[in-house]
Amino acid sequence: MKKLSFSSCMLWFGLIFLYAPMLILVIYSFNESKLVTVWGGFSPKWYGELFADQQILDAVWTSLRIAFYSSTMAVIIGTMAAFVMTRFKRSWAKLTLSNMITAPLVMPEVITGLSLLLLFVHMADLLGWPKERGMLTVWIAHSTFCAAYVAVVVSSRLRELDMSIEEAALDLGATPLKTFFLITVPMISPALVAGWLLSFSLSLDDLVIASFASGPGATTLPMVVFSSVRLGVSPKINALATLIILCVSLIAFLSWYMARRAEKRERMPLN
Repeated sequence: MKKLSFSSCMLWFGLIFLYAPMLILVIYSFNESKLVTVWGGFSPKWYGELFADQQILDAVWTSLRIAFYSSTMAVIIGTMAAFVMTRFKRSWAKLTLSNMITAPLVMPEVITGLSLLLLFVHMADLLGWPKERGMLTVWIAHSTFCAAYVAVVVSSRLRELDMSIEEAALDLGATPLKTFFLITVPMISPALVAGWLLSFSLSLDDLVIASFASGPGATTLPMVVFSSVRLGVSPKINALATLIILCVSLIAFLSWYMARRAEKRERMPLN
């Protein structure tokens, strides 16, 4: 019988430590009992009650829309910032931009949320906009802090690119804008996709900043879950969490499968 090595034991310990709580949550999402810690038998009834809860469904739809718009805007802003950080000559303006764009990475979310709240309140007093906080203000807030993550991911990819390819395109008569969209963007597309997915998950998961920037008409899913948990954990929340775990696992598997196929195609010899 093959003995387990120390590294294998540590690997299994790490996997159990990470995924055992999720496994327990999935099991208890099929609990018949109203008490989340007392097993009352197998039943999928909480999934039916979850899909009948209009408040949670509205919150899911609101969170998905905000996450989609925020991650898209964050990719645009973050890519522009990364391009300036890596391609422009060293100057005080470039150094200032680099420090400012990465500041949200280390800034506590409470500080970021409070500063955005003060900004929106003062803009409403001075300019009359926004009249009330809602989806638009949450979208702006999430785009702001997600752009920092995209800038870091894309700038690391831009530093690895072979500049001679872009220089060759410029020598052949392509304009800088055409070179950027036809040469640079395809080469950094994996980083753009990674930044978009990272921003999407960060926006979908955010609670603190959304609590400061949202209004009565824009309740996100984390806010609904947090308010529900404060009144007592409902088995519907277990069912919702199980569906989220299922969706994330499916996306992760598809990403791994597509990356593996792309890697195999690159290794195939040319005919």
